[in-house]
Amino acid sequence: MPQDAFTLKHVISELDAMLTGGKISRINQPSKDDLTFLIYTKNTTVKLEICAHAQNCRLNIGLSEKQNPQPAPNFCMLLRKHLQNAQIKKIHQIGFERIAAIDFLCANEFESAERILYCEIMGKYSNVILTENGKILGALKTSGIDDGTHRLLLAGAQYRLPPPQDKVNPLEIENLRELFTNRDGDLAKFISDRVLGICYSTALDIENTLGSDASADGVYGYITDDNVTPCVTYADGKPSDFKAKSKSRDKKPYPTLLEAQSAYYAYVNKKKRFEDKKRRMDSALKSAEKKCAKRLAIIHSKRSDCGDMEDIKLKGELITANIYAIERGMASFEAVNYYDENCSKITIPLDRQLSPSENAQRYYKKYAKLKRTAAALDIQQREADREKEYLASIRCHIDAADDEKDFDGIETELAAAGLIKLPEDKRKKKKTDEKPVYRQFIYNGYKIIAGRNNLQNERLTKSLAESDVWLHTQKYHSSHVAVLSEGRSVPEDVIKIAAEICAYYSEARQSGKVPVDYALKKYVKKPSASKAGFVTYTEYKTAIASPDAHADLRNDSNE
Repeated sequence: MPQDAFTLKHVISELDAMLTGGKISRINQPSKDDLTFLIYTKNTTVKLEICAHAQNCRLNIGLSEKQNPQPAPNFCMLLRKHLQNAQIKKIHQIGFERIAAIDFLCANEFESAERILYCEIMGKYSNVILTENGKILGALKTSGIDDGTHRLLLAGAQYRLPPPQDKVNPLEIENLRELFTNRDGDLAKFISDRVLGICYSTALDIENTLGSDASADGVYGYITDDNVTPCVTYADGKPSDFKAKSKSRDKKPYPTLLEAQSAYYAYVNKKKRFEDKKRRMDSALKSAEKKCAKRLAIIHSKRSDCGDMEDIKLKGELITANIYAIERGMASFEAVNYYDENCSKITIPLDRQLSPSENAQRYYKKYAKLKRTAAALDIQQREADREKEYLASIRCHIDAADDEKDFDGIETELAAAGLIKLPEDKRKKKKTDEKPVYRQFIYNGYKIIAGRNNLQNERLTKSLAESDVWLHTQKYHSSHVAVLSEGRSVPEDVIKIAAEICAYYSEARQSGKVPVDYALKKYVKKPSASKAGFVTYTEYKTAIASPDAHADLRNDSNE
């Protein structure tokens, strides 16, 4: 959500109580829009995050897991220079604006100064600005005269607040009462459009709490009341927002607003990382699919050129059979096609410069060349078809992914194919240190495991005991799924659950009914020199399953 001044007011109040008196130990800038401050307080060490991203701007406690760039960006270096070991005097809100001010006492052997870090949490206009005595020392996002902005954000310039909005400050009760005398239309929209620092979602909470006929005094009381019930609200089973107060029935309460905010943004950040990684994998795979499709098109085009290969051979044979009737200098001759049951006649073009036998050899050589081309194309076709199938299997796993872990093996596969570059930390990690983390389920005392990608599929199948039950969708790409029998006979209801999981993690997920083959592991073999995850199997049975993730049976606690 775009944090409004009402929500920010309570966030700042909690931050002030938690961090005042704390000392800055470390300052980092993980990305161009993010800053982190490690702060020593009386009770513990706290990581304060300031995000100036247009969509997720906020002041937050300890979520970041991003790697810090080397070397540190200029603004980070500036903050380290002026705020290292500084003490936080207080954190307060500027008026009823979306601006938090952090007052620092900066003292060392050589100087003592008071500096203010302004955190403007204002959507796409978000910024972080360090000042001393009202002068700007530096800003995360600078702007000069040439940028055509209303504010000059350069070192040495006077710090000025953003231009005021044409809205009524809700803390000024008389102005608020006057505004409500001309109230019209929907209450929530009226408040968000005309009252300063209140976004539409907060305005809806006000309307749900006070009713659609709420007065100015009621709105004033709601906004100035410091009693909050922090929570994360949900929609369709997923976090949708965090609130200081909410009448929503689908919500999870938290002791503090900072904890509610941290929980919400933990979900948001995890979702964003997942979507970013999926987009990267998808883009790399699309590039490979496009190249494969182009290769197949070229093969098909060349194969069409070989279509008249047998006709060329026939012409060479007919020239040889009728060589006594052909003379040098003839442009063509007509011969009976003795391969045709109707003995039809065929006209054969000749090269005037060549003798009859040389003309025959010309056709034979052309036939031989086309035959070699066709044989080579057969090999290329099989390789391209295998590549197409392999890419389709990766596509299946990308589409079925529901967690970041699902992309680890896919990332390795695409890197091995030269389609992406692995991050440096993953390039250094030895494969022997990587333990596959399968999707795991427990049903009626049986453990069911499912691979997340081709590499996991291969390791999963290889690790099974001879008596374990192995499953895979019939004629569709899917995860390899197994029921670990531990020497027991596997009941039909357990196989049914495993088949439904296998159908869900397949390219046939959207189908109503999916055929799933299952067999004992001893009948599953991997052909030599085949791609990761490719197997053959015999002595199998087929179950018709409806795709089901069976999230209630997931047992990934050991991950």
